[in-house]
This record gives sequence, structure tokens and C-alpha cells, in this order.
Amino acid sequence: MIEHTVEIPTKDGATTTFIVHPDRDGPHPVVLFFMDAPAIREELRDMARRIASAGYYVMLPNLYYRSGVMELADLQPPPPDQEAWRARMFELMGSITIPMIMDDGDALLDFADRDPAASHGKIAALGYCMSGQYAINFAARYPDRVAAAASVYGVQLVTDRPDSPHLAAQKAKGELYFACAEHDSYAPMEMVQTLDQLVKSKNLNAEVELYEGVHHGFAFPQRGAVYDKPAAERHWARLFSLWKRRLV
Repeated sequence: MIEHTVEIPTKDGATTTFIVHPDRDGPHPVVLFFMDAPAIREELRDMARRIASAGYYVMLPNLYYRSGVMELADLQPPPPDQEAWRARMFELMGSITIPMIMDDGDALLDFADRDPAASHGKIAALGYCMSGQYAINFAARYPDRVAAAASVYGVQLVTDRPDSPHLAAQKAKGELYFACAEHDSYAPMEMVQTLDQLVKSKNLNAEVELYEGVHHGFAFPQRGAVYDKPAAERHWARLFSLWKRRLV
């Protein structure tokens, strides 16, 4: 495996991006891996490594670079002041928008297209929590390039904004996958049901799968009591199957 961290220029500065891919048999299909709300951390890098080990060129960008924050440890103050920590995290979440991240995605894709280790063919987008929306919207931004996009317990998938992911999903040509937790105050069941109804009524090339009995964050092994290994492994199986079908 080859991994390195690079500064990728964007419209608003530069995003520090962790890149990992196999050391042979390239070039490899690109997977844009958008981080969740608690920022970049080794847990996410390990997930990127797992994806890369299956034959992909994975890009994990820092989405909080505009605020000068990257690592989980940067979300100060640390415990035991959990409320202040959460407030800071939500502040950072609110500081970025879909248009901002789409611009970042443009820069990431441009970088990948100039790297011999990355394939110039179909790509995938993956987002957890706050970034599920970004993965889906990126699929709509590049309908002929993004062959697969996945949102894992994504939030704000159905909104009244013109760039709402549920509207973007109708513009995408790639296959979409939505993994939703049954118990999720950030992505309530009403939203999941509305999304599922839309996917079915519009006959979209998409699946909304409800993971029964689990909570928001179930796929993260360091998320304490909410981590659910069977559900996490199921989501990995779904992702790898999706990419195997579409990234050819």
C-alpha cells in the first residue's frame, strides 16, 4: 500500500488530503471519501486503508480547512467539557455548505486525474453523517463520471433547499445507496420514509436500506456503544458489492 498526505489547492485555500492506494496493478478507480462531523482521525484513515486494500485510490479530504481545523483533537475544548466540544463541532458543520464541498470535490477530481496511480474512468463518492449529502450531490454534479454514491446515516437528505440531496438524486446517473439507522435523531424515520418513497416513485437507480435496531454511527468501530459490528460489516459488504458492479 502507498499512502501520503498532500495539500490540494481549492478555490478557498487548500485541503489537506489523505490518499491511499495499492502499490501495484494500477491505475485504480477513485473513491472520494467525505469525512463525518468529528473531523479527520485515524479511525477514518483506517477505513480509507480498508477500501484501498480492495483495489481503490481513496481520497480523504479535510473539509474543515477553511476554519483551520483538521484533526479530531483540534475540536477543543476536550472532555470533560462535552457540551462545548459538541457546540464547536456543530459550528464547524454549519460553516460548510454543499456548494463549498462541490468546489472542493472539483479540486480533488482534478488532482486525481493528474495522478498516474488513479484511473481516469468511473469514480465513487462516499459520505457518512454530515457528508452523505455531499456524496449524493457530487453524483449529480458529475452524472457521467460518478458511477456509485453512498450515504451512510446521512443527515439533511430531504430539505426545502434547491440543492437538497433528494432532488440531486434525481439528476444522478450512477447507482445510489442510502444506509439508514433505525434509531437516529439526526436522520429521523420521517426523512428516511420520504426518501424511500421518492426513490420508489421516481424509479431511481437507488436503494434505501434500513438497518434495524442500530443507532447513528453504527459503522464506526471507535464510536463506543453505538458501534454494531454485524451492521458495520453489512454496510462494508454493500459498498464493496456496489463498487465492484459499477467501477469497471
